Amino acid sequence: MRKSPTRSLVTVFSLSALLLGGCGAIPADADGTLDRARDGTLVVGVSEHPPWTILDEETGEITGSEAELIKGFAESINAEIEWRPSPESILAGDIKDGEIDIVIGGLTATSPWASHMALTRAYASVESTDGQTEDMVMGVPMGENELMVTLERHLAQEHGEI
Repeated sequence: MRKSPTRSLVTVFSLSALLLGGCGAIPADADGTLDRARDGTLVVGVSEHPPWTILDEETGEITGSEAELIKGFAESINAEIEWRPSPESILAGDIKDGEIDIVIGGLTATSPWASHMALTRAYASVESTDGQTEDMVMGVPMGENELMVTLERHLAQEHGEI
């Protein structure tokens, strides 16, 4: 008995729907970083780089334009922030090892740490001292796509792009 073409197409579409349905939400985080941080704690690695990030050694307060952006992002996902101040080289290893969720500190799109973390799309462009345009970015763990998209959406809203 021969199968009808219609029956074969229905079978193909049904199997495709099952396979795609099992994929979950896209984008998704490989390690569930956004789900863990939402309504919990967002761990932010920060290196000092005024005016983007400023560390007050006496009070431990973190300020600067990027710190304010991250405070707004944390509020948008109902998260508390755990600040982890450190040099960029240490933060690059920490984010690669999954110990922190976001890195800030005046990173640019040409960051030498791009092999350790995924860089957001540029949220601002500034002119460097040599007259070149620098694109400002933040870092998230590789594979944490939902976190990346949600952070980028927040940055775009803060800069009036959405």
